[in-house]
Amino acid sequence: MQRALLLNASFEPLCVLSSRRAVVLVLKNKAEILERREAEFHSERARVPVPCVLRLTHFVRVPFRASVPLSRRAVFARDHARCQYCGRTAENIDHVVPRSRGGQHRWDNVVACCRPCNAKKEARLPSECGMQLRRAPVAPDASLWVVAVAGHLDPVWAPYLGAEAEAWLDRAAVPA
Repeated sequence: MQRALLLNASFEPLCVLSSRRAVVLVLKNKAEILERREAEFHSERARVPVPCVLRLTHFVRVPFRASVPLSRRAVFARDHARCQYCGRTAENIDHVVPRSRGGQHRWDNVVACCRPCNAKKEARLPSECGMQLRRAPVAPDASLWVVAVAGHLDPVWAPYLGAEAEAWLDRAAVPA
């Protein structure tokens, strides 16, 4: 299922939703299409383009988002589904400082990790088993919460998400 980026009337990103839900908003005149895909939804009497980016017609007040919630999907999105020790495809998450040694379940202590590296590290510090992080784990910018929710960033969305999104896409394009 394809997804669409929903923007507030002020062009602030609100959420990522399914293409079907996006079409419903367009048909009810609650949103307008800014970017579309090549495909169309067909009904008996109408054809509606599949939205990629749409904007609400009326402003919706949204509570302030201070940070991106920590989740497995968000960690994989931040680390581009790559092991932060060897660069292979990640399958697990790993606490850099193991929880058994007082490590917290926070953004700066959790990384994506492949199974062999996770088994090699076990409940030790990376330095104790001859491993080194490729990149220090940090919390993603609050404006990129969309990536954490969607699990990926559609390149068409980048202009609507700002410079941080374009930098994120550039990092994702670099092979590990």
